[in-house]
Amino acid sequence: MKKASDIRPSEITPSEVFRDRRRWLQLAAGASALALLPRGVAAADKFADLKPGAYRIDEKLTPYESVTTYNNFYEFGTDKEDPAKRAGSLRTRPWAVVVDGAVGKPRTFAIEEILKMAPLEERIYRLRCVEAWSMVVPWVGFPLAELLKRVEPTGSAKFVEFTTLLDPTQMPGQRGTVLDWPYREGLRIDEAMHPLTLLTVGLYGEVLPNQNGAPIRIVVPWKYGFKSAKSIVRIRLTETQPETTWNLAGPKEYGFYSNVNPDVDHPRWSQAKERRIGEFFKRPTLPFNGYAEQVAQLYAGMDLQRYF
Repeated sequence: MKKASDIRPSEITPSEVFRDRRRWLQLAAGASALALLPRGVAAADKFADLKPGAYRIDEKLTPYESVTTYNNFYEFGTDKEDPAKRAGSLRTRPWAVVVDGAVGKPRTFAIEEILKMAPLEERIYRLRCVEAWSMVVPWVGFPLAELLKRVEPTGSAKFVEFTTLLDPTQMPGQRGTVLDWPYREGLRIDEAMHPLTLLTVGLYGEVLPNQNGAPIRIVVPWKYGFKSAKSIVRIRLTETQPETTWNLAGPKEYGFYSNVNPDVDHPRWSQAKERRIGEFFKRPTLPFNGYAEQVAQLYAGMDLQRYF
């Protein structure tokens, strides 16, 4: 079984998607496979009375078929098409999220409670992946801060750790050793409480497809996509910086912060440009993925070459 360090750049770099007709045929096959997945995975329930969110960008949306068939979700396999093909095994009901650690009121929230916690809104965010491809997605959710406030973080809470479901029977990719399971990610508390950080339960007005992180994930739009943990079952507030999955797998390649930064290259490829899914030509990568006005102050005085 391949380990993270053994994965070739050709397996995670998307250039062939735009240059190889066979790759496009694979994507089309993945889209067709969605129709065979169980309810809750594809074309599922729509959210009623969904309001436009405060944060929206005026850019062309990435088609639903691409958003739901070209994914990084190693719990279902390392190929981009694997999640759409294999995620039908994931059962998203019942589902609960434990929120504990440095909090005054630790709680376990059923997904039904979370869905009623705050008004759901649609926010159009860019998603930029470390492999230099990007999407524009209309996500559905509400600020993560709304959930965290309910457990009353203590003064010692400096970081937030997210843990994904561990169940190899539902997530066949976890039967291998490509990563150290369960998948864990983390943010500083001020990043987690920032209003752009979205506790996400849907996209394109529908519940999240399994392959996109159902039933609940976060989206942190100014960071590379792997920071946005999927299928979350635990949120733990901590005093010390948590260990994170990709940082453990490749500390020289995947920093804890992982802010989108065109001036800090991945050791194996440049981050200066990106290719939007569905487009042939590359475009310049924007600092903080275009959200510098909202978040740059979080890192004032930091050496972003060192704290990458």
